[in-house]
Amino acid sequence: MTETDQEESAGLSPVPLMEISTGFWASKTLAAAHELDLFSYLSCEGPAGLERLATRFGLHARPTEILLTACVSLGLLEKSGEVYANSPLADKYLVRGKPEYFGGWIEMADRREYPAWGRVMDALRNNQPTTWDPAQQQGIFDGEDPVMLSVFWEAMHSLSTGTAKVLGRTLDLSGVRRLLDVGGGSGAFGIELCGRYPELRADVFELAFVCDLAEKKIAQAGMGGRVGTVPGNFQTDTSLPTEYDAVLLSLVLHDWDEDDGRALIRKCFSALPPGGLLIISELLVNDDKTGPADAALMSMNMLIENWGRNYTAAEYAQWLSEAGFTEVRTVRFTAPGANGAVTARKP
Repeated sequence: MTETDQEESAGLSPVPLMEISTGFWASKTLAAAHELDLFSYLSCEGPAGLERLATRFGLHARPTEILLTACVSLGLLEKSGEVYANSPLADKYLVRGKPEYFGGWIEMADRREYPAWGRVMDALRNNQPTTWDPAQQQGIFDGEDPVMLSVFWEAMHSLSTGTAKVLGRTLDLSGVRRLLDVGGGSGAFGIELCGRYPELRADVFELAFVCDLAEKKIAQAGMGGRVGTVPGNFQTDTSLPTEYDAVLLSLVLHDWDEDDGRALIRKCFSALPPGGLLIISELLVNDDKTGPADAALMSMNMLIENWGRNYTAAEYAQWLSEAGFTEVRTVRFTAPGANGAVTARKP
């Protein structure tokens, strides 16, 4: 048996490497179709043929057909005869203005992260982010282009909305009355969780300018009486607001190194009353650090974005125990921004 025969019998093939190396083909196809507003157009105007779509977007027939074929192959469009329509996936998540619109994340990944990933070797060699310049900026938001900041926060809202829905279904929060969402961004978690639990009230603890953004999203959702904002800085403030029976850290800890993460958990412990609940919702790396791919690759993304990485449930459990928490447990689920939650209580 030749070496090639042995490889074939073992199921070895370069096909997985081809799929990995060309992964950006699919992401850039999605980004291009979204930038054209293809999905919003088809949702508003109904199914359309090649000629009509080429005219609408000012494209030649050849690139239009290539793009449409690619979108059908990716499950973004459906084709019936010579007419194209949104797939259920695209119609639910890629149409602007719909409640679960995910386009903010797609735009941010394309405009902010894709160029920075082109310098991932710089991030690896220098241990510094590439989406912003630590030599010129004091932080990720310092001096940032207002348009890109808007894209960033819209992306976070897109990611958080879908994740919050799954978290609310997975964890039983019926006994929680007041929730503090630390680093809660645009308020997506508060909006979704309060919508699911009628007795729940939530406040977003964020930087002042982020609170302004959150208040707009809260008002748009009609949740002004249930979700509020509290300006602050969880990094530099010596303590967190009290009188909450639960604290949420969702998609926060992976941004920071271990020392900062442990310090924030200690602040949460001090702020909670006896019996208070802490929820950490993240893409958790396996305890043996073998994956899963979504969490491991988000860690790679932290190289270009900030100073953190994605941690394991065991690492969080250790930090929580050291801070004084008990009843530590991990719940697994599948969501856009998280694959599980680690919860603990203050004795």
